[in-house]
Amino acid sequence: MIDKEEQIAISRFIKNMPPLPVSVSKILEVTKNANVDAKELNNIISLDPVLTGRVLKLINSAYYSLTNQVTSIVRAIVMLGINTVKNLLLSTAVLSTVNDKKNFSSLDTDAFWRHSICVGIMAKSFALKENVDPKFVEEYFVAGLLHDIGKIPLNSVVSENYLKVMTYSRQNKLPLYKVEKKYFGFDHCDLGIRIADLWQLNKNLSCAIGYHHRLDSVEPEYKKFTATIALADIVTNKLEIGFSGNKNPENLEEEIFKITGLTWDDVDSAEDNVEEGIKKAEVFLKVS
Repeated sequence: MIDKEEQIAISRFIKNMPPLPVSVSKILEVTKNANVDAKELNNIISLDPVLTGRVLKLINSAYYSLTNQVTSIVRAIVMLGINTVKNLLLSTAVLSTVNDKKNFSSLDTDAFWRHSICVGIMAKSFALKENVDPKFVEEYFVAGLLHDIGKIPLNSVVSENYLKVMTYSRQNKLPLYKVEKKYFGFDHCDLGIRIADLWQLNKNLSCAIGYHHRLDSVEPEYKKFTATIALADIVTNKLEIGFSGNKNPENLEEEIFKITGLTWDDVDSAEDNVEEGIKKAEVFLKVS
């Protein structure tokens, strides 16, 4: 168990994490209204040159493979949809907030984000197999990208102890979150929920971040979404794409299949396209 000073330092780290930009927070607020239109969203984005540049760069990247260059924010919103643009902005805003190498003392920055991006790509692939409404599919990518955000404080504040926890997890073939709980008294999911609350992320994202290792604790209406992210995380860890510190993911695939309706064929299909998807999605790191 870590000492009280370290616990206080972790709490202080989270409390002092930069808030999301005001413009992004405003976008998250207005998009709660199902009747918000492209013009209203454009009015917010266009006031922030950084956001404008991010949206246009992402839309014109290989991630979307559009044939013609888009130069108008309104056109971008119309083409991609309000929810997609919202999630693009949220992703890059979060990454720009936490993607500082000084926050990655125990985990390698590039390996961590490669893992997170792969989970996002996998989750998005699974969502399509689940016939999720296309305008909500991008949220699965965002959830995958952010699911391990609670590891950032551990990386930054108690890096030496976190290395010991990861080593113990690997040597004893135990899931990392269980060793975190034993050693720290909390795990990265607990910290992730606190960060999600700080940033006022929606319930889907908050549940995915906080409960992807504890599906029994998720409210029924968010269970399928969270289980989809959990499956993407398990598969990515087993494929050893990137590295998030967890060499021993639990074997929950069959349980998750019952919740989501997914199958091993869906997993195989997602694996086939993951490398290409990662290359396209790495633009998020460059933009942020």
